[in-house]
Amino acid sequence: MSPVGNSRAMEWIRHIMEKLVVLLAFLPCVSMKTVWSPQQDGDPSLRFAVIGDWGGLPLPPYTTEQELLVADELANTASKWGADFILSVGDNFYYDGVKNVTDIRFKATFENVFDGESLRHVPWYVLAGNHDHNGNITAQVAYTNVSSRWIYPDLYYDLSFKIPSTNVTVRLLMLDTVVLCGNSDDFVGGQPLGAANVKLAEKQLNWLVEKLQTSKDEYLLVAGHYPVWSIAEHGPTSCLVQHVEPLLKKYRVTAYLCGHDHNMQYLQDNSGIGYVLSGAGNFMENSRKHEEKVPEGYLRFFQGEKETMGSFAYMKITPKEMKITYVKSGGKSLFQTTLYPRDL
Repeated sequence: MSPVGNSRAMEWIRHIMEKLVVLLAFLPCVSMKTVWSPQQDGDPSLRFAVIGDWGGLPLPPYTTEQELLVADELANTASKWGADFILSVGDNFYYDGVKNVTDIRFKATFENVFDGESLRHVPWYVLAGNHDHNGNITAQVAYTNVSSRWIYPDLYYDLSFKIPSTNVTVRLLMLDTVVLCGNSDDFVGGQPLGAANVKLAEKQLNWLVEKLQTSKDEYLLVAGHYPVWSIAEHGPTSCLVQHVEPLLKKYRVTAYLCGHDHNMQYLQDNSGIGYVLSGAGNFMENSRKHEEKVPEGYLRFFQGEKETMGSFAYMKITPKEMKITYVKSGGKSLFQTTLYPRDL
């Protein structure tokens, strides 16, 4: 080929490459097939989603439309923003938990639903709700040895994380509020009926006090199924208001994370503690039945409209702040707020 021919060929190749660069710039989501790294944006952080009350139904196909939509959006969010783990705050299997470790519900309601590519290797840290306690709760704990991503070592347990590339730590204390306060009947409403075993309840409460006392973590989170504060169908949990809320204040907890009421709420008390209620994984209830039982000024956000079709809370914790975003199925942000490290 003549020098002129070579020059024209190189010019044509450059022209094609320039077009490809422009095209790819407008199609990043289509072209990217790898899972988004949580640290890719150069901002060291710990990122996770909080999802509650996602437990499908006890009859085939063992799911609800809302659960499927939430699972899709959870996968999308993990792909776009990153996820170090998922926090499940209970009622994992409606209405009576599971029978044994081989129960079909583990596959049909969990494994086969939350199966997006970005979720396949993300650990789920699990705690139990009242419906889980209606079944074989020991089987849910034992499933930890079956599934590579289901992590539920005991009814209550302690998790500790370090924000990558920093010395900033996040402590997450996982409670079993059914053991603490007793079971409840969602179809009747009302408060938990009181601890079935008072000694076990006292043992867990003493464990919580010890963990709170010794925490030197910049961020200190407590999670349980029942809410401390809620304006909705179940309302504030009097047992937790009496026994746990004073401890959250005394030890300057950053936030309390929960489910139980089937909607999304964010409340914040006068000491700055955030109360993150994320119970819209499977059903939506637009109830404000107990609004008058929550101190004035605590409620900052509420969403219970059925058209929302599910939601979850997404957390991004950096050395400087903890950003909380409520995300609905379809990807829209419903509400966002910020909490800050503890003053140690």
